[in-house]
Amino acid sequence: MPRPRRVLSLAALSLVALLVFVAAMVTTAFSASAAPALPNSIAAIGDSISQAFDSCCFWGDHPSHSWSTGDSSSDGVTSHYEHVLAANGGISGHTHDDAVTGAKMAAGPGQAATAVSQGVQYVTILLGANDVCTSSSSNMTSTSDFTAQFTKTMDTLQGLPSGAHVFVSSIPNIYQLWSTLHHNLLAEAVWKIAGICQSMLNTSNSEATRQAVLAHERDLNGALQSVCAKYANCRFDNNAVFNTAFSSSQVSGLDYFHPNLGGQAILANVSWSASYWG
Repeated sequence: MPRPRRVLSLAALSLVALLVFVAAMVTTAFSASAAPALPNSIAAIGDSISQAFDSCCFWGDHPSHSWSTGDSSSDGVTSHYEHVLAANGGISGHTHDDAVTGAKMAAGPGQAATAVSQGVQYVTILLGANDVCTSSSSNMTSTSDFTAQFTKTMDTLQGLPSGAHVFVSSIPNIYQLWSTLHHNLLAEAVWKIAGICQSMLNTSNSEATRQAVLAHERDLNGALQSVCAKYANCRFDNNAVFNTAFSSSQVSGLDYFHPNLGGQAILANVSWSASYWG
């Protein structure tokens, strides 16, 4: 009888050791995936979307309503800045909207240098819509140029303070915008007169042309994802924004292209959910 008891004891010890090992591995994995500390400062790199262009009221930029750095408490848009502020008062007032209306990815390195000079701990990037939305499908930014420009942007951002993080949004789906509004005669008239995103929104475009533009947008989003993955301090939204269907009521009634306040609110919520802390 003593021998079976020793065998049982060894088996029990082995089981305990296995459980301890598994618990350690689970703890390690959890720690590796835990969210970083909330930042004390934020900057937005981007274009008119991050400037909340035509989001309300009258033509032009309305940065206080931005999905990223907006600070208006009564607009229904809970920006990344406001999400962080709710849990970390240290970020109060430390917000910079470095986005420029009309910017393409070629402007990314310059905007990144500005963010680095500001010494921020968190940067959001939403660039690329203007690389797809051109006067025709023939002069969109090539995938290779876009990739090189974004790589230079991320290289520049490595000059941020230690522990800083970068969130990269996918480009919103412009084909979905066309699908939602192309039966609206006023929207089509505004697109034509203002020359908005004619690569996609020109009324004379064929479906084949629109699909080619959409395919190119997917390629640019793929470039954002692949480049971001090379940097430890970068997080891509896994196409969360691209996959979001904006309704006609969430699009500006001024240009029928940019998000209005409702659209900015959706963009803020979707992107925050895909961020480090969402």
